[in-house]
Amino acid sequence: MAAALQLSLACGNYDINDALLRGEVTAQGLELNVQAYSSPERHRRMSRGLEFDACEFSLATYLMIHDRQRLPVTAIPAFPHRRFRHGFVFVNRDRGITEPKQLEGRRVGIRNWETTAGLWARGILADEYGVDLTSIVWVAQDDEDVPLEHAGAYRIERVPDGSTVTGMVATGELDALIYPELPRTILTGDARVLPLFPDARQVEIAYFEKTGIFPIMHTVLVRKDIVEAHPWVARNLLTAFQESKDRAFEAMQDPRRVSLAWFRDALLEQVRIMGPDPWAYEFEPNRRVIETMIRYADEQGLISGPFPPEDLFERSTLERLPAYV
Repeated sequence: MAAALQLSLACGNYDINDALLRGEVTAQGLELNVQAYSSPERHRRMSRGLEFDACEFSLATYLMIHDRQRLPVTAIPAFPHRRFRHGFVFVNRDRGITEPKQLEGRRVGIRNWETTAGLWARGILADEYGVDLTSIVWVAQDDEDVPLEHAGAYRIERVPDGSTVTGMVATGELDALIYPELPRTILTGDARVLPLFPDARQVEIAYFEKTGIFPIMHTVLVRKDIVEAHPWVARNLLTAFQESKDRAFEAMQDPRRVSLAWFRDALLEQVRIMGPDPWAYEFEPNRRVIETMIRYADEQGLISGPFPPEDLFERSTLERLPAYV
């Protein structure tokens, strides 16, 4: 029997990756060394140093990498992180911003331009609310992992040394903020910072019912040299991610596994609104979401032009996965 191929895998520490992180699920023919890293660190180490054989990775940054053939990587259609983005747009309470169009002409903080959360939030503001993104001064906190080459229509500045965009929106130095996570000002109840959409949950439900889009944040990259030498690796790795996700959703059927009083009600509501598997790990169910991301990336200057979404993924992973049981 041939020895298992050893691969390093970096991913986020959340429930749908838990079986992989614990070693309860592995990929056939592979011995996975799975480590959990936070998103900024994981993405930076992969994009700047290709430090992992496989890596959960920012999909927006991968669009840029693919467009420029910057790294020798391909992807599998596993999407371990998705999130609606209306609830991550914030405003300074004294700026009188109560609707999206009032962001025009303002100074808006972002982590950086290529962040997938920002790509989606800006695209939704433009598509759904007619916001002119070029009228806004975008103030970025962090360096880009992949240098921008096509964002000439947009005004992007950097925060002053020692400042943060979350702090600047609280003090009024920025009018608004688009951020990947809930900023500390929101978590601590700082009254100076308010959500742009006070009832973001209902707005996000309406957005999904209108568009059918559950925004993808991350995919999984694999080094091309590994896939070229061992073509079976990509599909077997995708099957492992699928099994880990399915085990997490199976565990949710036991309400003792989650310490929320009405968790079961929330799970049933998600099924009612979004169907039995809104986290589908296959290409075809996610085609429209990925096409939308490519359009946003083109419109926002992250890539030089659109390309077929199939080109992002290893060909062997584009077909429907068989059941693993």
